[in-house]
Amino acid sequence: MASAGLRRELECSICLTLYTDPVILRCGHNFCRVCIDQVLNTQDGSGVYSCPECREEFQERPVLIRNITLCNILEDFPSTHPHQEEITGICCTYCVHSPVPAVRSCLHCEASLCDKHLRVHSKGPEHVLTDPSTSLETRRCSVHKKILEYYCTEDAACICASCCLIGEHKGHKVESLDEASEKRKTKLGNFLQKLTTKREEAMEKVWHMEENWRKSQEKMIEEKKRVSALFIEIRRRVDNLEKRILSDISGRQEKISLSLSDVIQKLEIKMDELSRKMRNIEELCNMTDPLTVLQEPDTGDLCDPEEEGGDDTGGHGGGDDTGEHDGGDDTGGHGGGDDTGGHGGGDRGEELISHISHTLSAMIRDINVTFYVQDPADILLAVNTAANNLLISDDLKTMSRILINQNRPKTANRFQEDQVLSSSIFFYGRHYCDVEVSRSGVWRVGMCYPSIDRRGRQSHIGNNNKSWCLCGGRQVYNNQCSVIHDSKVIRLPHQISSDGVRICLDYEAGQLSFYELCDPIRHLHTFTAAFSEPLHAAFYVHKGCIKLSGWGSRNETSRETY
Repeated sequence: MASAGLRRELECSICLTLYTDPVILRCGHNFCRVCIDQVLNTQDGSGVYSCPECREEFQERPVLIRNITLCNILEDFPSTHPHQEEITGICCTYCVHSPVPAVRSCLHCEASLCDKHLRVHSKGPEHVLTDPSTSLETRRCSVHKKILEYYCTEDAACICASCCLIGEHKGHKVESLDEASEKRKTKLGNFLQKLTTKREEAMEKVWHMEENWRKSQEKMIEEKKRVSALFIEIRRRVDNLEKRILSDISGRQEKISLSLSDVIQKLEIKMDELSRKMRNIEELCNMTDPLTVLQEPDTGDLCDPEEEGGDDTGGHGGGDDTGEHDGGDDTGGHGGGDDTGGHGGGDRGEELISHISHTLSAMIRDINVTFYVQDPADILLAVNTAANNLLISDDLKTMSRILINQNRPKTANRFQEDQVLSSSIFFYGRHYCDVEVSRSGVWRVGMCYPSIDRRGRQSHIGNNNKSWCLCGGRQVYNNQCSVIHDSKVIRLPHQISSDGVRICLDYEAGQLSFYELCDPIRHLHTFTAAFSEPLHAAFYVHKGCIKLSGWGSRNETSRETY
């Protein structure tokens, strides 16, 4: 009956057979991997997944985690013979006519017994009964050929009574096999409990990592959508700007064409008038009769063009005897600007260029804001780099120096005193880190290479050529800050009036800058270097505390290293 109940517990509710490669869902139910995969495949189009056992719903396709405990049980469970625990395969030594399963074995007689022969078997103390076994000779001492009854704790060996009295284990501390077995079982049980706890912790970590991976994938998908939408908007704005500029140019081209056509028409009329005057003058010049030449009426048509006060070709505006009193014309003379490229046209061209430049600048500014200004994200401290005299908060964002040794394990990454690194490493891009410092304490904030020394005062950030820092503190510097690189100190001219400091990194440009987070924000100093390694944010505190308040970056360039 016990076997039947256990078998039911080991059967998949989908295929109704023993589990094959069992996996567990988040709701706690187990299935064959192939069975549950087929069920989930049928649910792909519905937009929601559910457990076939309890109907619990999942918004995303559940992650299948292999059930190691169930796999171990199935390896030992008799899948083809449900009652094999009752039929051992070892037959009674005395039932020679038909095989009868043995229920016990006698070590003294070296025989296996069924129920019938066990009832008539000797009850003497020398007849030690055990579970049925085919290798009874292994239960005897290889030297004295006697039953193994004791366990030597000094040599960790099973021995017989003669080994204790006259053998090589004489005088050793011994225990009965049952007593030693119980102690061993207790130790194994404790060890099994520890292994079970570690396995459960590992499963929990795997689940969290898979959950974080899923969330990161969703975040990346949203980021791709955001960037795609951004570039669509950029292209739309550029297209609209191109159309508007081309339309303005076309309008101006049409106006100029109309104006030039009008001027050309007026000039052609003027040319015809001048040709007529020229013909009249030529006729007078060709006359031989002086009386006729002198008696010809003196009309305005025969006046010198240079003496006219103005004409339609750009004169100065004076009148003449022909009745033309206009001070200017449409050809762009001194009377004013026009659409033919005079002074007014040049001004409007500059205005158009200025308008285009302003529009493009506004678009670039919007793009920069969209790409470079993001909300600060978390930055965490790497505990395995923290010195033992530093107390790190549970959220890994605050550090302070204490007098109690933390007794953390000694590793190559751990600083000897007063320092800790960020858990993230940065090898390209633009980033910033905001920190809150205790003005009454002594502190340093900056960045360093991972290869920085971890021992001695030369490991302090700023005291070597692998780190750059801003340092301050009322007790040492009277709140007058300094910047340090390769032990070279540069005193800054002003004091810090706030508790906020910002570290800004532009890796490609080789710039590391420090700012005071006051209103308005104030630039303190910028280091310029050709960075040859990735960088960690680094923090030193001798008195007081430092708190990380935010981190931002232009692009995703950091990765966890601790």
